[in-house]
Amino acid sequence: MSFSPTRLRALLRKEFIQMRRDRLTFAMMLGVPIMQLLLFGYAINSDPRDMPTALVAPVQDRFGRSFAAALENSGYYRITHPAATAGEAEQLITRGEVAFVVTVPADFGRRMQQGDRPQILVEADGSDPSATSGAIAALPRLADSAFRRDRPAEPAQGAPEIVVHRRYNPEAVTQYNIVPGLLGVILQMTMVMMTAMALTREIERGTMENLLAMPATPAEIMLGKITPFLAVGAVQVLVILGAAWAIFDVPFAGSLGLLLAGVMVFVLALVLLGYLISTAARTQMQAMQIAIFIFLPSVLLSGFMFPFRGMPGWAQALGEVLPVTHLLRLVRAVMLKGAGFADVAPQFAALAVMVAVLGALALLRFRRTLD
Repeated sequence: MSFSPTRLRALLRKEFIQMRRDRLTFAMMLGVPIMQLLLFGYAINSDPRDMPTALVAPVQDRFGRSFAAALENSGYYRITHPAATAGEAEQLITRGEVAFVVTVPADFGRRMQQGDRPQILVEADGSDPSATSGAIAALPRLADSAFRRDRPAEPAQGAPEIVVHRRYNPEAVTQYNIVPGLLGVILQMTMVMMTAMALTREIERGTMENLLAMPATPAEIMLGKITPFLAVGAVQVLVILGAAWAIFDVPFAGSLGLLLAGVMVFVLALVLLGYLISTAARTQMQAMQIAIFIFLPSVLLSGFMFPFRGMPGWAQALGEVLPVTHLLRLVRAVMLKGAGFADVAPQFAALAVMVAVLGALALLRFRRTLD
């Protein structure tokens, strides 16, 4: 059979018509590249500025004020707690509310006037080394410029010494930051995608009528669908945590029970999100496409790949509505910082709200599907 341009045109016309009818796939083809362009172009910043900082300075003299001004003028530091005590600063860095704690000793001004070389302690939250590396690198020149005007005639050996203490990850080991974050990313990828195909699989196989004929309420059907995935998620959690400890030697400073409780609330939010997707999609392919579309911003805007504080305000607002953002904070706080429930209570509250909202939306959507 010879090549026929007429048949080729007919086949091309048929494919374009089919593509036009599948509006979700067509939207994904255009939406994903545009979203990647916008996120990488505007939201991603590997050198974050205005990092929240707590200042512990028992004596507010001109030397301490000069150093605080130099920190803020650098653009890397934003002193949000200018008169914190040592205990308050410890709580702030444990909860992740500040990225740095700067401690100026009480006798700092007196020793500077005497020509000594006093020390300033800068404690950095090392649970995310990439977020603090730029600010730490700027410290030596900040110390030199801060006191040059205050001590124009002093010898060079009298310059203050900046002591940097990277908390929770002193050696800046990348695995200590990446591996705990992988717990949330892997669960996001598997739980949402598997659950998203729960109802669409029933529709494509023609067993949806049998499911609807059962003497069960929509809530019972939904629970029956998502509970097995909760068990699968629990197994994945144990496997990932075991690998993190046995293979990568990630430290575990907090409570295992607290961590497991937070992760299971996160898994529940994911399976409800997947079930909500399954009520909106008509085919398994559409469900998978929607799950992938949600997965991309979950990785880019959660703080897993890039520093969360380096993103602009609108990107941080989008990241706050993603479950994986709050899980990353919870996991890193418990595993690396040894945080207690009071320190991670905001993350538990955010995940609980997401579970309630997603559960209500999924049940409402499923009831409309039955009608």
